Amino acid sequence: MSLYCSSLGTIIPRILGQARKRYHDVFSAFTLTYVVGGVGSTSTSTLTSLHYKAQPHNYIGCVSKFDRTCSFPVMEEKNQSNNLRLLYEQEEQPKEYSKELDVAVRAVQMACSLCQTVQDTLISRTNHQVHSKDDNSPVTVADWSVQAIVSWILSECLGSENISIVAEEDVQTLSKANASELLEAVVETVNECLSKASQFGVQKPKSALGTSEVLEIISRCNSRGGANGRFWVLDPVDGTLGFVRGDQYAVALALIEDGEVVLGVLGCPNYPMRKEWLSYQHRYHRIISKLTPPNSETWNKGCVLYAKKGSGKAWMQPLLHGNNKFLWPNNAKQVCVSSIDNPALATFCEPVEKANSSHSFTAGLAHSVGLRKQPLRVYSMVKYAAIARGDAEVFMKFARSGYKEKIWDHAAGVIIIQEAGGMVTDAGGRPLDFSKGIYLEGLDRGIVACSGTTLHEKIIEAVDASWGSSSL
Repeated sequence: MSLYCSSLGTIIPRILGQARKRYHDVFSAFTLTYVVGGVGSTSTSTLTSLHYKAQPHNYIGCVSKFDRTCSFPVMEEKNQSNNLRLLYEQEEQPKEYSKELDVAVRAVQMACSLCQTVQDTLISRTNHQVHSKDDNSPVTVADWSVQAIVSWILSECLGSENISIVAEEDVQTLSKANASELLEAVVETVNECLSKASQFGVQKPKSALGTSEVLEIISRCNSRGGANGRFWVLDPVDGTLGFVRGDQYAVALALIEDGEVVLGVLGCPNYPMRKEWLSYQHRYHRIISKLTPPNSETWNKGCVLYAKKGSGKAWMQPLLHGNNKFLWPNNAKQVCVSSIDNPALATFCEPVEKANSSHSFTAGLAHSVGLRKQPLRVYSMVKYAAIARGDAEVFMKFARSGYKEKIWDHAAGVIIIQEAGGMVTDAGGRPLDFSKGIYLEGLDRGIVACSGTTLHEKIIEAVDASWGSSSL
């Protein structure tokens, strides 16, 4: 299994010597192959013997103990000072979970690419791929395909013996006799995605995966979570109603260790780069984008947000498009929550679906707090992304009686908001508990996410004051 290691190539020459010992400690298990001095000049050595030859258009490529090499231009300091500073800041983050984060981001990038393909072809052209789950929300071939892709990448890159995954879908539905057509579509979609794995820095399998292999990969996602050990939490297509309708959805992946979320990755394929476009239906954006030249601000770029526990930083990188190659950290930039603490100026998010949330209660709550803007109703964990990015300030969800929140609907979003500078608690002000299995057990009334303490305290107080008159 191969995984491209491009971190070294992002370190600028002037700090390479200073960082040598630190990087030797971190990457002592890696032997690097690098290209120095232009095309056709190669050398192989350990990290501590790497040298840089100052020439225009030099290339440095590196690989891990796996077996593939990527190369990219060394950025010139005088023209790329901002980018270099950004990349160096990322290298300064704590090294714990760095490899897991790198692999997780690549997996989510691939999963988002898969979802876009499915949405553009299977869902838009045919409708027979849409099925129903027990809770009556639609399920598509994308759910199982994404689960297979993420499971495969995590296992191949981190070792299958080290991987335990809690995921929304189980393999029983695909194993039924009447699901042969769906299973065939899943296998085809998975193999199509894996054929492009090298674009994301991952070596594709030597041959196409068969039906039994795909079923086996999906069946690995059978963990039930808990308070001990390490496990991944995956929601393959969060907000499937939004996905089927061509609107907002997300691919959410988080790592939990001993009951605490330690990293989260949130892929938002339809999240527009311009905040105001969230108010428009997704198909409208598609029409407009065809009438205007593409640029970095167009809606269809999509984004991936991610964060590690304790880093105090959250990052966003563009979704990979076309034939572009993924280079970690792939033009990532830091995101922060909004500084707005005046309720009259704040924007709040709430779920689109009325089946598992009370719009009337949140509307009354918003009014009592002084939130005057119309709510931003968005499918999926894109609501968490909106707050982390500073596009909104408040997210409130108060489920109807009998509904139990699942950990995969919140884990990735929670840590991203927290590391971006925000707060996420239940309505009693307590941290969400991810140590009780697949549900958020002991949740006090609802979930409140805010960009800062001022808004958060006002909402918690308002909940206490008005809960007695609610019908929840």
